[in-house]
Amino acid sequence: MDSLHLVDLTLRPLLEMMPQISLTADILPAMRDRPSMLPPADETLATLEIHTVPGPAGAPDIDLHVFRPAGVTGALPCIYHIHGGGYVMGKVSDYDPLLRPLVADLECVVVSVEYRLAPETNFPGPIEDCYAGLVWTITHADRLGIDPARLGVMGQSAGGGYAAALALMVRDRGEHALAFQHLIYPMLDDRSCTAPPHPYAGEFVWTAQSNRFGWTALLGHAPGGDAVSPYAAPARATDLGNLPPAYIATGALDLFVEEDIDYATRLIRSGVPVELHVYPGGYHAFDIFADGPVSQQARRDSHEALRRALA
Repeated sequence: MDSLHLVDLTLRPLLEMMPQISLTADILPAMRDRPSMLPPADETLATLEIHTVPGPAGAPDIDLHVFRPAGVTGALPCIYHIHGGGYVMGKVSDYDPLLRPLVADLECVVVSVEYRLAPETNFPGPIEDCYAGLVWTITHADRLGIDPARLGVMGQSAGGGYAAALALMVRDRGEHALAFQHLIYPMLDDRSCTAPPHPYAGEFVWTAQSNRFGWTALLGHAPGGDAVSPYAAPARATDLGNLPPAYIATGALDLFVEEDIDYATRLIRSGVPVELHVYPGGYHAFDIFADGPVSQQARRDSHEALRRALA
């Protein structure tokens, strides 16, 4: 497979700076400890409070990072954010440089959950962490200064998968409601590990081998088999009706492009309003680490969709 000729010209220089690595258990500790590629956050844009709150029954407490625009008062709309990292990496602080400008631009609160990682914690532990944090956020809306009627969920990559799963879980448990789901190249379907390979997707950043490692770590067994819960792999859900409006964005060269398009199509067929973007020449995480026109457009589209959803 060689999809380099399809990569947007402005995104190619970044590939020369990024080592092509496929995850294994041996290199996972080093990948978790690697320094961020993002510039430091501008801490003046938003305040940060970290709340340690009860986790799922019988599980450890979890940390919620609550970002609020500096100098803005009153009850604000809220994005409940779930970070990415293939289910096995990442932490909220990695996303500070992305979340603080978002909070300031949209004048909203962002609550980002520090869920447990696989393989140390298999499904359902991480998604139950996300649900417990969401419930605490909603029930403490007054304390946090948020409007629970304007609260939706957002995530990138594995975080997008968890965000979609959380939307399903919130619908099915019937205790609360979400205003929207904002899914950025979401990791939705473990069966992609056993499907025939896409001839041009998944060559860069997040590969098929890394994908298999991430899904195996989360599930605790090989992906693609029977009886995988839709709260682990949302694409497994047979009923997508009565879910909140969805925004789904991906790159045309992202490993997840087909599962993301398929999920958007199924949501539409289930009567869920969907805004779908597929960016030509974009590989996984192109919008975060590169700054060419296609990356800028993806960020603008995402921010404007969030602005509309929060309103």
